[in-house]
Amino acid sequence: MLICSEQLAFAAPDVIREQQQVLLRQHVDYIAGHSRFYQRMAREHGIDLRDVRCYDDLAELPFTTKADLEQYGDEFLCVEERQVADICLTSGTTGLPVAFMQSRDDLERLSFNEQLAFTTAGLTADDRVLIAAAIDRCFMAGMAYFLGLKKIGSTVIRGGSSSVSVVAQLIERFRPNALVGVPTLFLALAEILRQKGIDPRQCGVKKLVCIGEPVRHQDLTLSVLGERLQGQWGAEVYGTYASTEMATTFVDCNCGCGGHLPPELMAVEIVDNQGKRVAAGEAGEVVATPLQVTGMPLLRFKTGDVATLYRDPCECGRNSWRIGPVLGRKNQMLKYRGTTVYPPAIFAVLQELKEVQAFYIEVRDDYALSDQIKVVVGSSCSELTSHHIEELLAARIRVKPEVVIEDVDTVRSQTMQEDKRKPVTFFDYRTSGVGGSVV
Repeated sequence: MLICSEQLAFAAPDVIREQQQVLLRQHVDYIAGHSRFYQRMAREHGIDLRDVRCYDDLAELPFTTKADLEQYGDEFLCVEERQVADICLTSGTTGLPVAFMQSRDDLERLSFNEQLAFTTAGLTADDRVLIAAAIDRCFMAGMAYFLGLKKIGSTVIRGGSSSVSVVAQLIERFRPNALVGVPTLFLALAEILRQKGIDPRQCGVKKLVCIGEPVRHQDLTLSVLGERLQGQWGAEVYGTYASTEMATTFVDCNCGCGGHLPPELMAVEIVDNQGKRVAAGEAGEVVATPLQVTGMPLLRFKTGDVATLYRDPCECGRNSWRIGPVLGRKNQMLKYRGTTVYPPAIFAVLQELKEVQAFYIEVRDDYALSDQIKVVVGSSCSELTSHHIEELLAARIRVKPEVVIEDVDTVRSQTMQEDKRKPVTFFDYRTSGVGGSVV
């Protein structure tokens, strides 16, 4: 039975830690008794999973990777097939989509997870919320949002994300006071509404819950993208972080100090390139152990995302740990003449320019010590030049890649792909690359 409490995040840190470690022991014991993958892993490494009794003991276990899920997917299933209530697919941004089998208990957990997330963002039963995210094609996100909002008691408008024009019409007709979706979609929505003579700030939208793209800097202040959203809509902006594998959402509270971790649903670690935990406040790869999952439970899953963990209490009164905005994906780190940079840093600079309406990056490894980076920008402004953008990038992030300006529709035809939930803005043609990734 799902163990949950909306108030656990407000408990004293030692109470949170004690409750989480009870759930961690139950999680590990369940995996030891039901998961063929982890039983085999334990034999191969000569370990006993039941020796894991607390958070620090997790560090003694091997990591689980996306490659493990792709190669041994069936071995992760811990329930009989007739107990599978839902099949979800990952977005496939860094490889083949992985199928996740969810039990009925997992769906209840997912519902509670999103209830916690939206409640943290201040949504209540009095809100009318438009979900501008894919709710089909076996994706988890849209379904999860609907379940969580239903649990809160909010009115839900399932707009999806396949047609910006349709979503704009839904806003006009039903007047939601909160939107859930990708930030760049929100900007496109605002543009369409203004073309129709409608001021987005007069549409009644008070909250923008942003998925898939960071809206804050590493210091937790709003990024240019976040500020543009705030200005365009006159609404509060909330960042989130989640993935299908984690089946758990980290979301900002109204203090905007990072996404709160639901302690009864997740144990998280941040590790360096050697797999060692970093000190609090240092950036590293996010490693997730989602608790209370029964269908396909995981231990120490390496997400590939680089972020920072904050352990100090939040001004909102919650004592749960928080995670900062994702700085980038580990396999998308770029090397440029001695400088290391992640694609989101380049995107943040492009978002400063109102003349830029779309963009993506192509990267190749033609040189041994430096990646060849090409930034393709979509703009209808004849006065904007590649040189200006290159100089701005050099001033902001000490990287001056090649910049090419093309027609907006041409660029969007590359980034907006039917089989993807979010714009594809990173195309990796390096020897070790994967061809195209969502950032």
